Amino acid sequence: MRFGVIVIGDEVLSGRRQDRHVPAVIERLGARGLRLAWARMVGDDMALLVQNLREAREAAEVVFCFGGIGATPDDLTREAAARAFDRPLVRHPEAEALIVGQFGAEAFPHRVLMADLPAGAGLIPNPYNNVPGFSVGGMHFMPGFPQMAHAMLDWVLAQHYANVGDADYAERALWVWDATESQLLDLMRELTARYPTLKLFSLPVLPTEQQPRRRIELGLKGARKVVETAMGDLAAGVEALGLSWTDGT
Repeated sequence: MRFGVIVIGDEVLSGRRQDRHVPAVIERLGARGLRLAWARMVGDDMALLVQNLREAREAAEVVFCFGGIGATPDDLTREAAARAFDRPLVRHPEAEALIVGQFGAEAFPHRVLMADLPAGAGLIPNPYNNVPGFSVGGMHFMPGFPQMAHAMLDWVLAQHYANVGDADYAERALWVWDATESQLLDLMRELTARYPTLKLFSLPVLPTEQQPRRRIELGLKGARKVVETAMGDLAAGVEALGLSWTDGT
């Protein structure tokens, strides 16, 4: 199962706000042995939003969307989702009841607009203020506020994907010291050919005042037993090159 993330809002692209949603999704998926396939950041542009939401339907089975579901003029996500799924935007009676129950007469005339959702949408409970998010197909729409959204994300994962996971998945790495990637390239090619089901990663770290030695995080990810075997070959190969390493797991 492929998972994607869309973070919506000009404020993220301009730097007024720093994204905290992608790390939250990565952390939660990782705890289940799952990985994030892709992430996008999209500004408050209706045509661009609709295009990206339509593309996302094809790019992943599950997409977590954050931001833009409020009632202000720059909150375009609810309408964009309706357009992307070719559905009308309609008043959701349960969402309306939750909003009115939370805010009373102050729900009108503006806050209640957040109950206008794509027809047939399911609700995502919001324990912070009872203004729900919504789901359409495998796409789940939550607010941009991390305090609200991440509790809602936990609910989505528990409610819809409790039995989805990959306990067999593992990632392992070594720190290879005082080396360049060119020195390790033949070893990398040999390992990827020997273990075609695994994915290799190589992440150089430039020297700093705190750590003046050059190092490379070199590792493998995939099925746990295969990774464990391959990591032994990786360590032996690094040593055969006369290089030192430490455990980077």
